[in-house]
Amino acid sequence: MSNEHKEWPLWEVFIRSKAGLDHKHAGSLHAADAQMAIENARDVYTRRMEGISIWVVESKHIHASNPEEADAFFDPAQDKIYRHPTFYNLPDELKHM
Repeated sequence: MSNEHKEWPLWEVFIRSKAGLDHKHAGSLHAADAQMAIENARDVYTRRMEGISIWVVESKHIHASNPEEADAFFDPAQDKIYRHPTFYNLPDELKHM
């Protein structure tokens, strides 16, 4: 099979907007390499100069937890009280916390 008939790998696209501090998943696309994926992501997923940064990662490199095992996987976090700052005394003047 020649290279021109091979399917290009799938890339996941993450965009950081001017108003945001984090990159958000925008979608997926096929591209021959990372540079092409970035350029295609710019053309497909950003409009009116709204993005300031694009990340692309080949989909095969993403590993995820199993949603069917979410209860058991995330349950141990409940016994770590330091992750939930409910025991701190806050001054009355402090709002929106």
